[in-house]
Amino acid sequence: MSFLFGLVIGCFALFFGIGFVALLSRAFGLWQIIPERTVVVYTLFGKVIGEVSEPGVYLPIAAFGPRALLLPFVGKAYRVSTALQQSYLRNQLVNSEEGAPMGVGVWYEMFVNDAAAFLFKNAQPSGSLAANVATAVSRQLSNLKLEVLLEDRDALSRKVREEVSPASSQWGYQLGSTYIRKVAFRDVGMIQEIERKVVNRLRQVTAAMRQDGSNKVAVIQSDADKRASQRLGEAQAVRPRVVGEALAQIQTNPAVAEALFRLLDIQATLRSTGKVVIAPTGKVDLLLNSAT
Repeated sequence: MSFLFGLVIGCFALFFGIGFVALLSRAFGLWQIIPERTVVVYTLFGKVIGEVSEPGVYLPIAAFGPRALLLPFVGKAYRVSTALQQSYLRNQLVNSEEGAPMGVGVWYEMFVNDAAAFLFKNAQPSGSLAANVATAVSRQLSNLKLEVLLEDRDALSRKVREEVSPASSQWGYQLGSTYIRKVAFRDVGMIQEIERKVVNRLRQVTAAMRQDGSNKVAVIQSDADKRASQRLGEAQAVRPRVVGEALAQIQTNPAVAEALFRLLDIQATLRSTGKVVIAPTGKVDLLLNSAT
């Protein structure tokens, strides 16, 4: 019974003892767990003695020898993330060739490629990089034509990146993609004036399109009227000839011709607005006016 009790106590002691030793050794820097996209820079007496970028469990004593035991007392380990970072600078003032104040938005990527330079060559490398990007934007984009600022963004972005990259590499930064995302007017009065001109221009274009449509409709209508009048004139010219030919054929038969002309005379009399008095033949020698 005492043996079993001693075995249990020994297992617990061994488990907690190993954990305590592991924590203590890690606190003194005897081993490190390095995640991905992370660099650990080791300094001893204020000087860089090395850096580790391979992820996993790392033993400093295996690389630096016995002096690694001094790191917890007179040394230090700096962890630097090398993950890709993104930043956006808004409303960078740029004057166009026409004198218009423009606001430029610049988006850029950066990551640390030299951890030692990032830590010790510049107190604020990210702020310095942003200032250099803003300066490069102002230098490369100032005094350009407005249409160039609005259309040639890819070429201007490459120029900004080429100018900033040498300075950023000295501070341990590597500048990635750079792109001019926005070019806008800063003056409110100018924006309103442009809006007014655009609205007026749209009205002019609309009126011109409407007038052009009306002119085309008028041309089509006049052409249709012309063709219709030509057809009517041709029809009116053909009618007398057709009637004359028909009458000429009727004249070949005198009886038919006399009957036709009588019928036409009766139709003309009936269409008249005057009063007609019909009397038997030979009974009345004089027709007096009905008003008398």
